[in-house]
Amino acid sequence: MGLGSDMYRQQILDHYKNPRNYGELEDPDFTHVGENPSCGDTIRVDVALADDEETIETVRFTGDGCAISMASASMLSERLSGMTIEELHELETEDITEMLGVDISPMRVKCAVLGRQVTQDGAKIHRGELDVDRTRTED
Repeated sequence: MGLGSDMYRQQILDHYKNPRNYGELEDPDFTHVGENPSCGDTIRVDVALADDEETIETVRFTGDGCAISMASASMLSERLSGMTIEELHELETEDITEMLGVDISPMRVKCAVLGRQVTQDGAKIHRGELDVDRTRTED
């Protein structure tokens, strides 16, 4: 691990200690909650859509979890603004791990992708494509 890895570790710690877009939206178009039962991470995501009902305008999240899950949700909340729902659904695990910039062990991947999965599931529920109360990364 070189100097670049240290920079990404610092970025993760910064997002963990000073999360961006942390909080709740007053009147979101959709809200969804998810958890990673294997380690106890929980995340709630609120999303406001633009008038076209396709473009993500604002994202807020709250939750409690490890540095990886909270930093990932913070970074993702910044990245999602301006994306379409279709682009959200195209995000894959590799996109999230690349965003973090460090190697993630297989056990920690569920922590890293929790925010993405919760947001994707929330969008599917909003569109009537999924019927679940809570996302669980074990499912």
